[in-house]
Amino acid sequence: MFKELKKQVYLANMEIYKRGLVLYTWGNVSAIDREKQVIAIKPSGVPYEDLKPEYMVLIDIKGNIVEGNYNPSSDTKTHLVLYNKFLSIGAVVHNHSCYSTIFAQARKNIPCLGTTHADQFYGEIPVTDMISDEHIKKDYETETGNLIVRIFLEKKIDPKKMQAVLVASHGPFIWGKNIDGAVKNAVALEEIAKTALFTSALNPNITRIKQTLLDKHYLRKHGRNAYYGQ
Repeated sequence: MFKELKKQVYLANMEIYKRGLVLYTWGNVSAIDREKQVIAIKPSGVPYEDLKPEYMVLIDIKGNIVEGNYNPSSDTKTHLVLYNKFLSIGAVVHNHSCYSTIFAQARKNIPCLGTTHADQFYGEIPVTDMISDEHIKKDYETETGNLIVRIFLEKKIDPKKMQAVLVASHGPFIWGKNIDGAVKNAVALEEIAKTALFTSALNPNITRIKQTLLDKHYLRKHGRNAYYGQ
């Protein structure tokens, strides 16, 4: 019944692998059928080179396995929090790509320094607070999701305009309204993190992009009156 959803999630997982965003088993992609409230996600601990579409695990919105012979990703509960709290998203990507993870481990936001960044994300990429020992012991993956939601609520960030976050000392979580969008955002985030790191090294006194230029570049692609593309 969900053969196409599993195929799409498989292909998305292979895409981030081919793009060099994951090593070994260090990443996962999921997507949701909002109408059926079913999610397909990569199985836990299966190397990318061994994956097949039929290995993708189907779960419901509460995390119960609907179909599959494997355990779902160990990050499944974090994905579930995002799907339940950010109702606009249709897919989630998590990886430990090099440059994005550098910022996550440094516990630094990725600053918006130029139009390459502004074309994809509306402002700096936020980093969460450090997870507490209590929450690590309680329900680590769920609390990781709650950390993400909390920073968006506290800073009044719109998850439609900012489709990525860095989890402190961990790595990035990225999403989109559909699976293609989520994967493209993941690829873009890594490139943006790389350019931000090198730009800051070349000019430690660099300032953020000015608001008018940020608005122009983001809104011409994603705003109500967007005119980028065919």
